[in-house]
Amino acid sequence: MPITIPDGLPAKGILEDERIFALEEDVASKQHIRPLSIVLVNLMPKKIETETQFLRLISKSPIQVRMEFMNMSSHQSHNTPADHLVKFYQTFDELRDRKYDGMIITGAPVEQMPFEDVDYWDELCRVLDWSRENVFSTIHVCWGALAGLYHTWGVRKHDLPEKLFGVFQTHLGDEYQFLTNGFDEVFLMPHSRHAGFVEEDLRRVDELETLAYGDATGSSIVATKDLRQIYITGHMEYTKYTLRDEYERDLAGGKAIKKPQGYYPQCDPAQTPVFSWRSHANLLYRNWLNYVYQMTPFDPAEISASYEGYRYNERIWHVGAHR
Repeated sequence: MPITIPDGLPAKGILEDERIFALEEDVASKQHIRPLSIVLVNLMPKKIETETQFLRLISKSPIQVRMEFMNMSSHQSHNTPADHLVKFYQTFDELRDRKYDGMIITGAPVEQMPFEDVDYWDELCRVLDWSRENVFSTIHVCWGALAGLYHTWGVRKHDLPEKLFGVFQTHLGDEYQFLTNGFDEVFLMPHSRHAGFVEEDLRRVDELETLAYGDATGSSIVATKDLRQIYITGHMEYTKYTLRDEYERDLAGGKAIKKPQGYYPQCDPAQTPVFSWRSHANLLYRNWLNYVYQMTPFDPAEISASYEGYRYNERIWHVGAHR
């Protein structure tokens, strides 16, 4: 099934060039099916680039998905045209009365700042609190993962000695876990961050489990046992050239940056990088959408923090009444 996006979204042309189906809202509204409703909380400066990355992954699922976009009203964006934000984005106050099957909170280039010093921190905390009652399952990415773990579970953030930058081996925890079902025992994940979290804090939270772990990266995929809250410290949404672009940008800006590890053949930036994580990225988001589709109530009004359609730890399914 195609992905449903707002009429005129720039990503549509890119997706069509890649032979990905993307229906605009007028066409999708004529199909007699309830699509999943997903909201992307886009905290990245270059919002068009980021939304296209996530739409590319979400569109690979056979499930129809209707996308909406949220930005922070307490932050002024300088890297995305104002007319794009006005046309395609809404604020939390404009969306807070709605229910969503899923939400994605992106990373943000503020890892080295204390959370409380980020200008939209209070607003983001309201979004995180609201999501527990109004979103069935939320994926938090990179800084979004650090922020969610800190605010919801008290897992502390700490600065890394140097930027974790490159593509790293990641070990699968449970091969039968719904979110990572079908993954190889060892797979690759891009990372680009200056901060991590304290693993001891994570282990103290009984509600959380590590689904994937890297020797260099620590816990890379963490989730509640019911998959209502998912934390991914890397960037599976990155394209083949995203790390290259970041590396060249930092070099041009005179920043002290090492070559991304495990990315260029022979660690030579003159060579074309290898897109070595694409299949697992597609599988991760396809698994997530399938899980949400199977488990979310058919009536979005029934989404709440107390919904227990599937209790993962007991492997008990109660799907039929909801789909």
